[in-house]
Amino acid sequence: MSLTRVVLSSGRSIDLTELRMTSTYAGMLEGYPCERINDMKINALLRTAQRAYPTTPVHLVTPPRERPDQPAGGFGPVEMLPAVACVGAFHSEALGHDPVLHRSRLTVVWFQPVPRAPAGHEADPGLRDVEWDRLAQDHEL
Repeated sequence: MSLTRVVLSSGRSIDLTELRMTSTYAGMLEGYPCERINDMKINALLRTAQRAYPTTPVHLVTPPRERPDQPAGGFGPVEMLPAVACVGAFHSEALGHDPVLHRSRLTVVWFQPVPRAPAGHEADPGLRDVEWDRLAQDHEL
């Protein structure tokens, strides 16, 4: 059973079967959001996704990075990622195998401004632009 369906820019429909959302900067005790911190957060999220879904390819939708007009600190300029970090397990029709016995799967990591499940044509444009046919992998049911 899927939580929701997203329609990619290519026209392919993909089903979201699991979604994990976290606050991008939850637990940040010291410092401030900057490029180095953001890179560490992204890499940690990718490692978490790879451990959670070891048999499925993982893809990062490159997040927008906003640099507000604030004074730079010791780690460089302030750099903000969207407020919500997401890891989603998606599946769709098989790419090259029997569609009765197989589904294509892909785990996607992306960031968005609000804690809402992506749906239809209203999903984040970066998520809708995922090149499913190139990135996903077929698995037996």
